[in-house]
Amino acid sequence: MTTTADPAVPTCVVVMGVSGAGKSTVARLLADRLGWPMAEADEFHPAANIAKMSAGTPLTDDDRAPWLAAIRDWITGRAAAGESTVVTCSALKRSYRDVLRAADARVRFLFLDGAGDVIGGRMALRSGHFMPPSLLQSQFAALEPLQSDEDGAAVDVHETPELIVEQAVTRLDLVAATPADH
Repeated sequence: MTTTADPAVPTCVVVMGVSGAGKSTVARLLADRLGWPMAEADEFHPAANIAKMSAGTPLTDDDRAPWLAAIRDWITGRAAAGESTVVTCSALKRSYRDVLRAADARVRFLFLDGAGDVIGGRMALRSGHFMPPSLLQSQFAALEPLQSDEDGAAVDVHETPELIVEQAVTRLDLVAATPADH
């Protein structure tokens, strides 16, 4: 579901999807296009979560709770300063998205949707990330795609990152910050 954006209300676009879907690339391009600050959800993970994932162990809902709360609080803090933002977050389950939606901002979702073989191929090519490709199947198993009553849009990861950003701006009716907004 999308509705017209109110530029007076700080907005956070959560670029969501399984690991390897392209969240970081799309979020950086979208943040640059809009002139909004961006955060990587991975930076909010406690060390224990990173160690668990690095060892190939999927996180539990209890593991994710403080991580999601930290992201929600970052969104609220930036919104309190009058800033709209972009953040990456897998946000695989609706209950996780509900935590993020509790931020004091308009939280919208850009779901990077794609098939396991395409995303798995991308993961196999990247290096230096703590999330091993072996955990991709657990992410797809947990994934609850964005629902029609959630504020956001789904885009196909087969498109180029630039086209995904164009679709996001159009479909979410996003407006770039003006110099006076900074």
